[in-house]
Amino acid sequence: MASAYDFDRIIPRRGTGSLKWDKFPELDPFWVADMDFTSPPEVLEALQERVSHGVLGYAKPHQGLMDALLDYMQQRHGLSVDEDEIVHLGGLVCALSMIARAIGKPGGQIMTCTPIYPPFLGVHHDADKKCLTVPHIEVNGRWEFDWDAMETAVTPDTSIFLLSNPQNPLGRVFTSEEIEKLAAFCARHDIVLVSDEIHCDLILDENKTPHVCAAGLPEELQKHIITLLAPSKTYNIAGMGYAFAVIRDDSLRRKFAAAKGHSQPEIGCLSYYTAEAAYRHGEPWRQELLAYLGKNRDTVTEFVRTRMPGCVIPDIEATYLAWIDCRALGKENPANFFEKEAALYLSDGAFFAAPGHVRFNYGCPHSRVLEGLEKMANVIA
Repeated sequence: MASAYDFDRIIPRRGTGSLKWDKFPELDPFWVADMDFTSPPEVLEALQERVSHGVLGYAKPHQGLMDALLDYMQQRHGLSVDEDEIVHLGGLVCALSMIARAIGKPGGQIMTCTPIYPPFLGVHHDADKKCLTVPHIEVNGRWEFDWDAMETAVTPDTSIFLLSNPQNPLGRVFTSEEIEKLAAFCARHDIVLVSDEIHCDLILDENKTPHVCAAGLPEELQKHIITLLAPSKTYNIAGMGYAFAVIRDDSLRRKFAAAKGHSQPEIGCLSYYTAEAAYRHGEPWRQELLAYLGKNRDTVTEFVRTRMPGCVIPDIEATYLAWIDCRALGKENPANFFEKEAALYLSDGAFFAAPGHVRFNYGCPHSRVLEGLEKMANVIA
């Protein structure tokens, strides 16, 4: 059946103030997690309708947004959430910074597992804390937690664990057993588990790898859990700056809110209305997006495994980001190699605490995916 949405259309973005396209305009960009597709038409219509009102003053979350969030949590995650358990945010990176300042004492530790989304490795600087990293391990071709190493590394000064689920950049969707074991680990060591689930609506086969929302874990664990969510990656509205936290424990929620101070910007009215429209009307678009991304994922996986000797790619279960191990190429910095030789801008694995790797963004028309892969293969050859 033909798609109702044209994901094949090439949309010129150069010269539009796009971080992805205009940071290095001489390079072909396959880096930052930003898709080259238009947002769902209902989102654009809601934005235009709100702009047509003509008054764009200070905003607060309106009831339509609240209803959409509660419906989303119920329909998507099977969870009944109260309005007062939701904290509205201008983005998830600033939320990580707030959490770093809110939980634990100065000089304490924030634990995470690598490779990982770069801000996870930097927010400790905002709170005079230390970053404690434990590498994921590969077991039968599948990346998993190294439970023994985590138990060895944790100390009484460790107050926060930062989780990316689905995992960026590995593309893993962690199982219920893994999430429950991690939550129990955190509770046992009096650590707050911060579950960043920004990619949870980008799971490519949820029948095979269902998402486990941390906000749905048993009530006795919730005093140690903050769940972070956003429509931004899924509906390609990251520039609108809206996210939210689900914090079910009153004491933990107050502690988190107190760290905000005066450091967070106001959330604009347009951000609230785009989020509402995405959650309320975006599901048909999301389903077709997932089908398209699944085909792109299959193309990238097969291409790397057959046309790029010296490169290794894991099975990708979620996101539109491919993690490619290039260490066997013998290049000191593969990202720099592809930049110099193929004029490609890829995400450098060193920023994820994994030198020798690159991250390739396939959230773009299929023809663009092939162009980028061919350029990589040509310079490898």
